[in-house]
Amino acid sequence: MWDDLYDGLADAIEEGVNILLSRGWTPYDILTKALVEGMRIVGVDFRDGILFVPEVLMSANSMKAGMSILRPLLAETGAPKIGKMVIGTVKGDIHDIGKNLVCMMMEGAGFEVVDLGINNPVEKYLDAIAEHQPEILGMSALLTTTMPYMKVVIDTLKEKGMRNDYIVLVGGAPLNEAFADAIGADAYCRDAAVAVETAKSLLARRQGSLQSQG
Repeated sequence: MWDDLYDGLADAIEEGVNILLSRGWTPYDILTKALVEGMRIVGVDFRDGILFVPEVLMSANSMKAGMSILRPLLAETGAPKIGKMVIGTVKGDIHDIGKNLVCMMMEGAGFEVVDLGINNPVEKYLDAIAEHQPEILGMSALLTTTMPYMKVVIDTLKEKGMRNDYIVLVGGAPLNEAFADAIGADAYCRDAAVAVETAKSLLARRQGSLQSQG
């Protein structure tokens, strides 16, 4: 199944999921050992420049095909999620290929992802945060003209005294680490593979510090 994911064979992944279910595998084990681990391998090769965006999208779509079978079963069993992320492209920007890739890779890593789509004003982020209670907020922009809107969202969180409740990740072609630091984000993610690694490490650090306080 790792090979099938790597090759972007959605039909084969659906078949593989059903075979493992028939052999008595739990949905959570199929998710973590077959799909998430397979996507981790894809992510490593994407990061290292061996795979490129079109190939990763095919892998992610295959993952989605498997997830469509597993999702209702996982909901029934109350399988644990690593964490939850609300993500969207900021107001004025309608680019979403990179964001969609992040959504798929994050879901592939075992996160629950709430995708707000494109052109999101600050109110939409705030409503989604209130409704879904995520640990992570992701913002994407592809235009230099829409990048500053990320600061509007972060400043609004600060004004409401909520900024420290969330890990804020930003990404998009014109961004860099200096910009992320300047607007007060937790991290800049160069691509979807980096986003997954960053989300995992920041979440682990946050959970560790919360436990030590408790």
